Amino acid sequence: MLGRTDSRARLFSILLVVIVVSTGMAARLAYWQIGQQQNLSQIAAQGSIQTETIPAQRGTIYDRTGTIVLAQTVDMYRVIGDPHDLTAAQKVSTTNALIGYLSLSGEDAVKVRSAMETESYYILLATDVDSDTYQEMIEDQAVGGLAGISFEKQPVRVYPQAGGAPNTSLASQLLGFVNAAGKGQYGIEQEYDSVLAGRPKVVQIDPSVAGPDGTKIIDPGTPGQDIRTTIDAGLQLQVEQEVFTAWIADKAKTVSAVVMDPNTGELLAEASYPAYDANNYSQVADQDPDLFNDPVVTRDYEPGSVFKMLTTSAALETKTTALTTEIDDYGVLKLADGQEVADADRKAKGWRTFAYMVAYSRNVGLTQVAFRLGKTTAAASEVLYQTWLKYGIGQKTGIDVAGEVPGIVHDPAVTPWAQIDLANASFGQGVAATPLQVTRAYAAMVNGGTLVTPCVVLSDAKIGQAAATTATPTGPRVISASLSKSLTGLMEYVVTAVPSYAERTYIKGYYVGGKTGTAQIWDPNLNGGKGGWKVDDYNYSFYGWVGHSQPDLVIGVVIFEGTPTVIKQGVLDMPVQSYELFRRIATDAVTTERIPPNPDGPPPPGTKNATPEG
Repeated sequence: MLGRTDSRARLFSILLVVIVVSTGMAARLAYWQIGQQQNLSQIAAQGSIQTETIPAQRGTIYDRTGTIVLAQTVDMYRVIGDPHDLTAAQKVSTTNALIGYLSLSGEDAVKVRSAMETESYYILLATDVDSDTYQEMIEDQAVGGLAGISFEKQPVRVYPQAGGAPNTSLASQLLGFVNAAGKGQYGIEQEYDSVLAGRPKVVQIDPSVAGPDGTKIIDPGTPGQDIRTTIDAGLQLQVEQEVFTAWIADKAKTVSAVVMDPNTGELLAEASYPAYDANNYSQVADQDPDLFNDPVVTRDYEPGSVFKMLTTSAALETKTTALTTEIDDYGVLKLADGQEVADADRKAKGWRTFAYMVAYSRNVGLTQVAFRLGKTTAAASEVLYQTWLKYGIGQKTGIDVAGEVPGIVHDPAVTPWAQIDLANASFGQGVAATPLQVTRAYAAMVNGGTLVTPCVVLSDAKIGQAAATTATPTGPRVISASLSKSLTGLMEYVVTAVPSYAERTYIKGYYVGGKTGTAQIWDPNLNGGKGGWKVDDYNYSFYGWVGHSQPDLVIGVVIFEGTPTVIKQGVLDMPVQSYELFRRIATDAVTTERIPPNPDGPPPPGTKNATPEG
């Protein structure tokens, strides 16, 4: 039998320890409950304080008149259901009323009926309910209807102007949109997000303090600013309609156009199709998010023969070739390494002036002119490359929209150009530029020689500025006024010397000038990944100017991957040629911008052509 291990002394010791510990705990508890009561209450109150951030009202975007709204934020409403405490009769009555107010049918109506039959406390029944419908529902509630329904205000960005093509909003790719988080995406909405969004209001709410004293404004915030763009809404709509029509007729992948004031850089209109409806951006994001990109500033391409005007600029500036200089057009030019340069028709034309070579877009003639720019291929390449840079090719234009790309140019000082590279460069191959870059370069050619910065938002300084015809271009001077005059005259000669151009660019009472370009399209996926030129798909361009007596507007159009309906040696016709699309847009523009016709304007096609100044 084991002996007992307990004793009175041991029990007393344990009891003493318990009493000491209990006394300490009681004292500590009294310290916190009595001595620190006030401090604990303050800490608890601080922990319950709520901080609320209230977004500022986003600014409105207007067209250049300041009267037509292109984008605005409106208050819409979410409809919330709480059927938990409703009777069966109330659920039926409320559901029927909701279906009527919200114009629901089919599956949408079934979903609402099913939701209202549950015992839930919170069900999101509808979003984006307009203020008129909301007001009708509130009035119904005031007389006892719509039991178990509440509303939450929902600021929504809307784009109220319909675009020039089905299922589009006006200037969608230029404007961009605002996402569900309230952030601007693409275009103006992204570039000017901080200006439009303002600064949110920050409020602290103390639920332990009743009334207004429980609310403290930490930051009052600032409302978003309104923006006035350079866009003429009427002209924008017309340009979108013209672009859409050409897209259908030419079975093109994309058609883009831009109308610019050559003296200020302001874009009066710019459009591409396919486009989208910014009011339904979430659906576009699911189906084809590439539509968000604006091809005018984000798509670079090999421009082709429209770059012959830049080669001409280099030749005239270096005085290596004059417009009256005669050049032998062989039709096909064999280079030293065995490669060849050919005209579209591969037919020799003999001795013709340099102006003729530009007007009739003769590759062989322009190649010879490019070779004369320097004593060696390297020297000539550097001259042409520096001319490109001077006109802003290979650089962002600085336009105030998000997503602009710089294009692609290869520096011959880094990777030397071979003869064939210089030849191709002379007629716009082996280089990539955006439609806006080329439009800007043409603006410099015709405005006296100034490289302006394109813009789509009017600053306070520009609002109320004098008309474009009296504005003085601002920016770096890249060519002389006399060279600008020669290039302007050459463009006019181009569209009058060539009969097909003359017939389809003539606008009675207005002077017109410009240059076409047709470029093959390289596809790196052809020939088993080795790459190759696409067959029967081309990029067609026209860049030019129109005006009363001088260039008032510069217009660029590009038909990306157009499908010709007539294919012959040297002939690639489409239902709507690039220069015909130019004429349609130019006709719209001079009317919309109130540029008066000139009674002493150029004669109709068929009359004797003037010789351009050399």
